[in-house]
Amino acid sequence: MFSNKRYAVFTALWVSLFCATVALFSASYQEAYAATEEETQADVLSIGGSVTEIVYALDQGHRLVARDTTSTWPAEANKLPNVGYMRSLSPEGVLSVGPQMILSEEGAGPKETIDVLKAADVTFIEVPSGFDAPAIAQKIKVVGQALGVPSKAEALAREVTAALDIAAAQADAAGGPRKRVMFILSARGGKLMVAGQNTSADAIIRMAGGVNAVQGFEGYKPLTDEAAATAAPDTVLMMARGGDHSIAANELFALPALSLTPAAQSQSLITMNGLLMLGFGPRTAQAVTELNIALYGK
Repeated sequence: MFSNKRYAVFTALWVSLFCATVALFSASYQEAYAATEEETQADVLSIGGSVTEIVYALDQGHRLVARDTTSTWPAEANKLPNVGYMRSLSPEGVLSVGPQMILSEEGAGPKETIDVLKAADVTFIEVPSGFDAPAIAQKIKVVGQALGVPSKAEALAREVTAALDIAAAQADAAGGPRKRVMFILSARGGKLMVAGQNTSADAIIRMAGGVNAVQGFEGYKPLTDEAAATAAPDTVLMMARGGDHSIAANELFALPALSLTPAAQSQSLITMNGLLMLGFGPRTAQAVTELNIALYGK
């Protein structure tokens, strides 16, 4: 039998241990509950297709409250409210969805709208652009840091970089003469708008083992009929489009600017999903492989 004094001490110790256990359990439960609340809260607006892809690739799609027009993949993104095209946003449209954080791909606009958003009571994070593996990795890390999942971002960045290295190596191993590729952004009215250097189109062509047939300028610019004939592309690359924006190969190569080119003679037209091809997000290795196969058939 315990003496009264020893019993009292034992009881006090037991009560203390019990209280400490309850307190620890309660704190753990509250932390887990808070984390669950944070995970399920939809408070992020994503602007830019590649940024939205990264958010989903990091398993943070449940955080999104809205997206822009360019954010079309994965399919779940299309169920979100749409605030408009990333280069012609309005402050009212963006703020109407009530975001607490805006993840915006570099280049969104107009500048006046971005200035208003940066001055608003909203966290605004600009995600840097770029057209190579380090740039994609940096995009992923910036998004991951903003969303509070830096470890996931590091792992995804390594995975994407490794896949892109493999895809680029396979493209380089194709051998044979490099195909001259002309990327046409628009052929409206028979006038060609094409990609020069320092563009995502130029980068994906080179990564897939091709050569940009258009040289001498940067960005996207109109090309004269004479310059198009001189460029002499072996193939034309365009974004896959539907409706009024689509154009058949025979219609395209009937244009005076292209009718005498090697591409017209072989009717060589490659179309790809625009976001996959030009987004430079987590699926870029897939885009490189698909374009390389379309160019060289291997």
